[in-house]
Amino acid sequence: SAEFDTGVKAEKMLAVDEVVRAAQAAKDAGATRFCMGAAWRAPKDRDIEKMSELVSAVKGLGMQTCATLGMLAGHQAQALKDAGLEYYTDVVSTRAYQDRLDTLGHVRAAGISVCCGGIIGMGEAPVHRAGLIAQLANLNPYPESVPINSLVRVPGTPLADSAPVDPLDFVRVIAVARITMPNARVRLSAGRQQMG
Repeated sequence: SAEFDTGVKAEKMLAVDEVVRAAQAAKDAGATRFCMGAAWRAPKDRDIEKMSELVSAVKGLGMQTCATLGMLAGHQAQALKDAGLEYYTDVVSTRAYQDRLDTLGHVRAAGISVCCGGIIGMGEAPVHRAGLIAQLANLNPYPESVPINSLVRVPGTPLADSAPVDPLDFVRVIAVARITMPNARVRLSAGRQQMG
């Protein structure tokens, strides 16, 4: 996060050839989808132009494309769709809840498949976890892909010393997501390396 000292420095977006090399390496290792992300709150139109170029280049390798880019306006979502973007993810918490729902609406209206989930272990109560799953399950249609993240505690951030998520609580969230969104791909995302 830009607000905390975690040792991570801001960088410019990678060049197309660097992204293509990374995507090719992923494909060679057996991946069929390549996800690209940028840690901005909301992209400018010039950022979307560059992202569209990256999406087209990765599509040219015969891979599915996925991106997480912050808040999108309707015309930005359409530009990404025209470039071949297939999946859009939203897992960041630096915007208002309604901003997230609006972005998902723009993405859906552009015809891009939605990948949206959440992070558990940030001090929330079970009712908040249930509320997240209920919100996602009641989207019409619900997301095609639902990543469930367990907080990775990073030194230098306010939650660095938070209690780890009980593994059974993590499993419960996954189970409820599976039951309420039976056709979605429920994905184990951040924090899976710490699972027993």
